[in-house]
Amino acid sequence: MSMQVTINGEPRPLNEPTTVEALLRSLEIDPRKVAVERNREIVPKSSFDTTPVGDGDQLEIVHFIGGGAPDTTPDGAAHLDADDFFEVAGRTFRSRLLVGTGKYQDFDETRDAIEASGAEIVTVAVRRVNVTDPKQPMLVDYVDPKVYTYLPNTAGCFDADTAVRTLRLAREAGGWNLVKLEVLGDQKTLYPNVTETLAAAEALIKDGFEVMVYTNDDPIMAKRLEDVGCCAIMPLGSLIGSGLGIMNPVNIRLIKESVSVPVLVDAGVGTASDAAVAMELGCDGVLMNTAIAGAKDPIKMAKAMKLAIEAGRLSYQAGRMPKKMYADPSSPLAGLI
Repeated sequence: MSMQVTINGEPRPLNEPTTVEALLRSLEIDPRKVAVERNREIVPKSSFDTTPVGDGDQLEIVHFIGGGAPDTTPDGAAHLDADDFFEVAGRTFRSRLLVGTGKYQDFDETRDAIEASGAEIVTVAVRRVNVTDPKQPMLVDYVDPKVYTYLPNTAGCFDADTAVRTLRLAREAGGWNLVKLEVLGDQKTLYPNVTETLAAAEALIKDGFEVMVYTNDDPIMAKRLEDVGCCAIMPLGSLIGSGLGIMNPVNIRLIKESVSVPVLVDAGVGTASDAAVAMELGCDGVLMNTAIAGAKDPIKMAKAMKLAIEAGRLSYQAGRMPKKMYADPSSPLAGLI
């Protein structure tokens, strides 16, 4: 009996009814490393061997990408001292630099740059498994989820429904509750769609997720997102991947003053001085990807960003000198010849 199913958007024939477990093994996919959605319903891993797959079924198979809080601080983690840390959803982090895992030449470069950055949190996207070549290397083979906290995100989602669906699959794959939500408005600017972001945040929090949320640099919306239960606010510095730096420092500072949860600049950082500026504004951290991955030497840039985060944090803690309209000599005038 010939049947047809759709796997990751592509039609595929089946000779007979089967189960999710048997189908995965026939595709040479390790069931432990993926999450599966059947007809838009997530299939628990415990039910793989009893869930039938039949004619007309639509399945999504996405990568298992690891997860969980780190047991140890990565070597070289960007921290100032044992008493300087920030908390997100009850978890403590000493590195205030968060990094993405995309746009690198290969996984070796990804691993080396993350190590050089001293980051403890890395963002990861949920993507379909390549069913034609399921043995391709995965990020977890290079960046150990037992050492780093994986932060699943909704990069590429343009509506609340898709974002929620993506993170539910991520939770099934790796057991995460701490996630990064971003819902984009259009392809040209990748600016956040705050209406859809708010709707997605409310749905995810109701479903037990701890949501770190990417948003615009609007203090009112930042407060609204905190009020619905988001555990961290992540306003953009400028457009994603633009490298334009912190375009509106006044609003970033207002956001920091208006909410009680951590504030982390997300998007737009281009160089080390941008990272330092964000930290001097009092932000709890900075998330970046392209600024490191897109540099001519990503490893050196990762080290530079680590130092910039530390310098900016120290500068904020020290308190800058007041600005003055006129010169004020540093040498005393008394005893002048």
